[in-house]
Amino acid sequence: MTCTIVYTSNTGHTKQYAELLSNSASLPYMELKEAILSLPKDSPIIYMGWLAAGMIKGYSQAAKNFDIKAVCGVGMASGDSQIADMRKANKLSETLPLFYLPGGFEMDKLHGIYLFMMKTMKATVGRKLAGKAGRTPQEDDMLDLLNNGGSRVSKEHLAKILEWFNSAE
Repeated sequence: MTCTIVYTSNTGHTKQYAELLSNSASLPYMELKEAILSLPKDSPIIYMGWLAAGMIKGYSQAAKNFDIKAVCGVGMASGDSQIADMRKANKLSETLPLFYLPGGFEMDKLHGIYLFMMKTMKATVGRKLAGKAGRTPQEDDMLDLLNNGGSRVSKEHLAKILEWFNSAE
């Protein structure tokens, strides 16, 4: 399959995944703003966007301009339990390949409303998780991320999308 990886990134985690996927699949990648200016309308793309309250940032704009072959949402949680919620929140067809990638959390890279929102989330969710007995490994990871920040970006997390990509060729 010939396509371009198009992404929207806020703190850099989605851009890192776009670069990793580009290297692994030998596909070009570019930011959504650049793609709108340089790719022909309806070009086939793999879209990657960061998550905010289940919404894949930039997806609707990408869908208006391109033929989206697959979507990747990049968020804070580990695991891919967000797939059903992402599909519903973004009104994605059941036939559109959708992948979740754990990104990270770095408060010092946030600005404006997102900084305010994440400070609030860190305080409320962090306090709730810290006081919870019998946390799951995913909850422990989220608490660590909220308290200490960091990145979960890894080439290994691309296994499912690479498997899809290689089978779609």
